[in-house]
Amino acid sequence: MPISKCLLKSEPLWKEWDQKAQKNGLRHQVYAVNGDCYVGEWKDNMKHGKGTQIWKKKGGIYEGDWKFGKRDGYGTFSLPDQETGKHRRVYLGWWKGDKKSGYGIQFFGPKEYYEGEWCGNQRSGWGRMYYSNSDIYEGQWCKDKPDGEGMLRLKNGNRYEGSWQRGMKNGFGRFFHLNHGQLFEGFWVDDVAKCGTMIDFGRDEAPEPTQFPIPKVKLLDPDGVLQEALARLKKTEEEEGDRCQDHLVMSGDIFGCHNWQGRMLLAPHG
Repeated sequence: MPISKCLLKSEPLWKEWDQKAQKNGLRHQVYAVNGDCYVGEWKDNMKHGKGTQIWKKKGGIYEGDWKFGKRDGYGTFSLPDQETGKHRRVYLGWWKGDKKSGYGIQFFGPKEYYEGEWCGNQRSGWGRMYYSNSDIYEGQWCKDKPDGEGMLRLKNGNRYEGSWQRGMKNGFGRFFHLNHGQLFEGFWVDDVAKCGTMIDFGRDEAPEPTQFPIPKVKLLDPDGVLQEALARLKKTEEEEGDRCQDHLVMSGDIFGCHNWQGRMLLAPHG
């Protein structure tokens, strides 16, 4: 008997083309409609793994880790320099959900950069900021501003150590005027010192010491002042004790009166 063979049913061409169009694994240059270009690994049509993204409009380049279409992991972001035309690194560090999160370094200019912790594209946690005027802040950050305990060192050597809120000196702190050889210790509100004490501190080594030193305050008779304070305290305690005793006596009389009246009301007639 002749043997008949069944022809295999061929798949539609569109399915074959669709499978080839699916992006999985390493792919070379893949262009978007707006001209952006990506070279790297894919998973389920999403950038996933190692890859490089080039944005056509601003010329930005990201090289690093991706996770389900977003920058996630370690990577660097660069922008073209308007003067040289070459790309320079703007940020290198950790990312999460397409935002700077974790430890990283951000360059704001040739002589201004930040190194420390980030959260949601904002400086948050511990970090050190180098300003273009040579000032340096080191301490805690919150919502992109110094907040918490921190130290600001100025170009001339002076420094502030203490509390910060919303990027300003707020709370208790110490300002070392090392150029004049003085130390201010007190309370601050929005960068303004409200109250405190000023003393000489390293005045002999200061490059520009004040004309007149701050005199030290001393008690002529410290023992006498202490005895007087103790006597006044003892007298106050005795007066407080007498007032409390008088109050108890008055309260007892009233209480006794009520008891006497109660007994009279409860006594039998006859």
